[in-house]
Amino acid sequence: MKKIGIITGATGGLGKEFVKLLIKENLDEVWCIARNIERLNELKNLSDKIVPISLDLSKVVSFNNYKLLLNDVDVVFLINNASIGKMDKSENFSLDEIDNTIDLNVKAMAKIINITLPFMNKGSHIVNLSSQSSFQPVPYINLYASTKAFERNYSLALGRELKGRGISVTCVTPGWVKTEMLLNEYNGVKVKFHHLALPEKVAAKAIKDAKKNKRYSVYSFYVKFMHLLSKIYSSRVLMNCWIFGIRKYIKRINTISFVFLCVFNSFCS
Repeated sequence: MKKIGIITGATGGLGKEFVKLLIKENLDEVWCIARNIERLNELKNLSDKIVPISLDLSKVVSFNNYKLLLNDVDVVFLINNASIGKMDKSENFSLDEIDNTIDLNVKAMAKIINITLPFMNKGSHIVNLSSQSSFQPVPYINLYASTKAFERNYSLALGRELKGRGISVTCVTPGWVKTEMLLNEYNGVKVKFHHLALPEKVAAKAIKDAKKNKRYSVYSFYVKFMHLLSKIYSSRVLMNCWIFGIRKYIKRINTISFVFLCVFNSFCS
């Protein structure tokens, strides 16, 4: 029986770092899931363990195809990294944008886990990429942050359910992560990403914490501090702080959209 690791959103900055870490593990194969087959094939240069799998996790048919692939395998690591986020007024979202965000950030994670669990055994690890934005309501990234709050709560509850099976669930809650998905300027306004984290650092800590069967993986003192503040102060106070921090971008929010695929993780500047 093959021992494998599975990563969704594998071609993105953070996803690729997880790939680099899993090929060093005692695994026979590392399944890399994403939409872009060309970028998936590029991952094969990293190791002959790489198995590229092109799936669009916002489409129902993809889960049927994924299920057919699971046969005679022992899934040691399942890393749910794929997500999408957009910054805008909630009223400006199209119905398709709402569907796509919830389908990928919420439904895909839950479906992938349920399909994979029968192939996971004692000592296996599930790693779900949530966000610092999951700590409390966040205006102007409301939909994204709300899906990440679902992911955080789902992960914690699932971890408790699977405790008897010896399968750990680790919820990763990074802040801003430095990847090519983060643009430096919008409509002439330079964007400052405070306390920017390196993706390799976030991924390394996540794998380390997963091996220790930790419920949370929180990289950097800053994110830990913000998590503490979310427990001390009311959501109204924290929302006002966030809005104050992005005030110069809000003025232009009717004419531009801030879109970060896979690793748009934010909370407060």
